[in-house]
Amino acid sequence: MAEPLTPEERERLEALKLDERALTPVFVGPTWQRNEDGSWLLPDKTLGWQVIGWCARYLRNDEGEPWSFTDEQMRFILHWFAVDERGRFIHQTGVLQRMKGWGKDPLLACLSLVELCGPSRFSHWDENGQPVGKRHPRPWVQVAAVSQSQTKNTMRMLPTLAGPEMAVDFGLEVRAETAVAFNGTATLDAITSNYRTLEGGRSTFVVLNETHHWIASNGGHKMYETLNDNTTKMDGRFLAITNAYMPGEGSVAEIQRAEYQMIQEGVAVDVGFLYDSLEAHETAPLDPILLPRILDGIRGDAKWLSIESIMGNIQKGKRSAARTRRMWLNQIVAEEDSVYALSTWTALSDGYKDEMLRPGDRITLGFDGGKSDDATALVGIRVSDGFAQILGLWEKPFGPAGEHWEINRDEVNDRVHEAFRLYDVQGFYADLTLWQGDIADWTRAYGDGLAVKASGNSPIGWDMRSLKASTLAHEDLMQAVYDKRIHHNGDLTLQRHVMNARRATNTWGISFRKETPDSPKKVDAYAALMLAYRALNDMKVRGKERSTRTAGIWAF
Repeated sequence: MAEPLTPEERERLEALKLDERALTPVFVGPTWQRNEDGSWLLPDKTLGWQVIGWCARYLRNDEGEPWSFTDEQMRFILHWFAVDERGRFIHQTGVLQRMKGWGKDPLLACLSLVELCGPSRFSHWDENGQPVGKRHPRPWVQVAAVSQSQTKNTMRMLPTLAGPEMAVDFGLEVRAETAVAFNGTATLDAITSNYRTLEGGRSTFVVLNETHHWIASNGGHKMYETLNDNTTKMDGRFLAITNAYMPGEGSVAEIQRAEYQMIQEGVAVDVGFLYDSLEAHETAPLDPILLPRILDGIRGDAKWLSIESIMGNIQKGKRSAARTRRMWLNQIVAEEDSVYALSTWTALSDGYKDEMLRPGDRITLGFDGGKSDDATALVGIRVSDGFAQILGLWEKPFGPAGEHWEINRDEVNDRVHEAFRLYDVQGFYADLTLWQGDIADWTRAYGDGLAVKASGNSPIGWDMRSLKASTLAHEDLMQAVYDKRIHHNGDLTLQRHVMNARRATNTWGISFRKETPDSPKKVDAYAALMLAYRALNDMKVRGKERSTRTAGIWAF
């Protein structure tokens, strides 16, 4: 239990207009989750207990004493080695995200030796119905990074970790960048980002080290794809360790977090992905009075991390606040070119968590359409209170399914017609690019019944290629966000598109863009939100609003 706030801490919270949530860590994944009775949430069946015992027997700390994990690390191991009723691992891939200095490298060095020589695979069930482990018959363990210095963080720990019994019982030999056991039938290698030399490998377990540095330009993306394929061949697994990544770099850490978020949204299928992170709350301040309490929560069981030393490092002021938050608070925070801070956007869901658009609501619609790469989005905003909701979103799927993917225009048209059936649509602004024919059809069906028109030429068609008009529309939306005249229910998909948007300053003001023209991080739902809000704003400025439905009839 956390210590009660001191009077000074409570005074600072009040002065900063924050509540105690700002001081409370955010738990992602199972390690810090509890049952209703307050006990730790642990898997029913796991090889983790046997792994922990094996490490205590064969591994040593720097003082030569038997190795012991923190309680937090043990809980992670129990979840990582959890199995189902068939004895198969529940998690095939995983990400462990923690603050700098938490002990990610020592933990993964231990697990690498377990995969090399220990009970890393299911053998059978004991008399109590619990799983029993055995060693992999031909393990090929790899510690991967985009630079040799990163692999050394893990590899240099092996000689100290491996107790003398390992040489006797397993024939273990630890060398500079490799370790072998069982007469060379078990191998552990350090590898870097020449992905062509890795193709065709049959890895059984891979450590992906510091994936926040794995970006396209240093070969990190290709290396990730290759190792993913290699482990699949041998029914192997990989576990990534990372600090908080910098949004917009497109690192493997960012890709994996996006995959996790899409699983949470129900957009992607969970095929055994464990994501575990301990992060500061989005409103956590870098306040010298409150920060020690925040850091104490974020370090978890890593009590060897000195709060005083970290405070001294932060207060030197030699790095940006965003980088400080990523390194020491384990927060995923954008740099200065993001349109909004995450806390600004999430605050708009206060009081609206369970809200949805209801049939008959008066709304305005915004549409931004793509063809094969860009997403296609339809967003509605309620006239009465500015509540926004995605009504349709079509995105290119991950993996092979996305290679020849194109938007299904019939599905999009069905969703547009459904919106007009369900809601009282006052205005509909749709970007003309790539969708002129469909917009012409929508105009014939519904244009005469709209209270506000997109342009003199088209009641619905709105040309986002007009830099001046788009910039002014975007600044109107930004002001509405900052004034909290827009609301949402916390939908992660809409949040993802909003947070992907980057500021783009021009002669007319502040517009928005993707991080790069070919970025996989889409902003189309944000563009549709902007168009829906533009329609709403135009309607209020012009003082127009229909009192009854007068939409045209669509013939199927």
